[in-house]
Amino acid sequence: QVQLVESGGGLVQAGGSLRLSCALSGRSFSSYSMGWFRQAPGKERELVATISSAGSTYYADSVKGRFTISRDNAKKTVYLQMNSLKSEDTAVYSCAARRSSLLFYNYWGQGTQVTVSS
Repeated sequence: QVQLVESGGGLVQAGGSLRLSCALSGRSFSSYSMGWFRQAPGKERELVATISSAGSTYYADSVKGRFTISRDNAKKTVYLQMNSLKSEDTAVYSCAARRSSLLFYNYWGQGTQVTVSS
C-alpha cells in the first residue's frame, strides 16, 4: 500500500520561500511519476508541477521560474521549493503519485496548508 505524507507548509510573507516535502511509503518510488497540486478556497484543484521517474519536469505557467520540483529516490521523497511567494499561491498543496505506465494519479497525500500574507 502506498501512502504519501506532506510536510513543510505554513505561513509566510509575500516574497518569502517555503519548501514542501512529500514522503512515499512503499516500494519502487523511483518508478513513480510525482506531482504537486493545489486548491485554493472556492477554486478547482490545479496542477502545479510534475516530475517523471526519469526526472523530467513540468510547471504551470503561474509558478514557472519561482517553484522547483525535485526528487530524491534514495529518500523516497519529492520536494517543491517555492520562492518569491505571492498571496495567490495560498492554497492547500497536495502531492500525488502514479505509476509511470498510468495516465492518472491514483495515490494522494492529505495536503498541507500554505498561506502567503501580503
